[in-house]
Amino acid sequence: MVELPTADDLRAARLRLDGVAHRTPVVTSETLDGLSGRRLFFKCENLQKIGAFKIRGASNLILGLSDADAARGVVTHSSGNHAQAVALAARTRGIRAHVVMPANAPSVKRAAVEGYGAQVITCEPVEAERRRVSEQVLEETGGIFVPPFDHPQIVAGQATAIAELLEDVPHLDAVVAPVGGGGLLSGACLAVQASQLPVKVFGAEPLGADDAARSMEAGERIPQTGPNTIADGLLTSLSELTWTIIRQGVERVVTVEEDEIVAAMRLFWERTKLIIEPSAAVAVAAVLGPAFRDLQDLPRVGVVLSGGNVDLRRLPWTT
Repeated sequence: MVELPTADDLRAARLRLDGVAHRTPVVTSETLDGLSGRRLFFKCENLQKIGAFKIRGASNLILGLSDADAARGVVTHSSGNHAQAVALAARTRGIRAHVVMPANAPSVKRAAVEGYGAQVITCEPVEAERRRVSEQVLEETGGIFVPPFDHPQIVAGQATAIAELLEDVPHLDAVVAPVGGGGLLSGACLAVQASQLPVKVFGAEPLGADDAARSMEAGERIPQTGPNTIADGLLTSLSELTWTIIRQGVERVVTVEEDEIVAAMRLFWERTKLIIEPSAAVAVAAVLGPAFRDLQDLPRVGVVLSGGNVDLRRLPWTT
């Protein structure tokens, strides 16, 4: 049976992360409000430590380890943001970190992981290879595995971002978060449930990596096969844990095309002067698209900007 995170886990995570993760600001834009036909409130996890929300979940799990487990060090696999989060959280705890990264991970993210002191092990850019190499490293090092999303304490840590948003912006009608493996979107469900507020939760997903949308439509978890999207942080399939939470708590998963992601990313840069990465732009594209224009009963919507780590040498509108 899947162990689900609870409101108590969320409260504990908020205490554990106090002073560890930033309480990121919420920004608005009259231009984006006008384009969407509603008030939008952007939770800036792109301004978080390591440039993404992932520091919350990784720190919650790693700082919560017993001293004996922590002494074994930690191991993870990630295309970038979770890798950075584990590396920094391990450094904060004063323990070793081994990170398996696909060969096509953005160079800016690999450099950051190494800068935080973690050892990077390269693997082929397919999910099966990530897992195989991670298992090999775990066997060699005896470390503790820190999954990118498939753990109740990871979800509870990510939920702290949405809990802050709900406190900082009263009377929200909905929250929108991008979905890959589902840790952030699951965290949104947990935070809304714990708040007992009448807030709807929506996911945003690239059409080229739409396992969550297909799973919601089918009523059963459908693993990702051959994802193809610029949003490199959203390539992973839902786990049984995140799927269980999402199917119960999410209203709908909205999909967006690649050109919509790039356009939303560029528009957000130009209008707000803030850098967001493609995975975050997926949520922006969703609230600006036709699926949301028809939802007139949602005048105030919170949008979680998941990260801002971009390789400035490979901007999508210059290639």
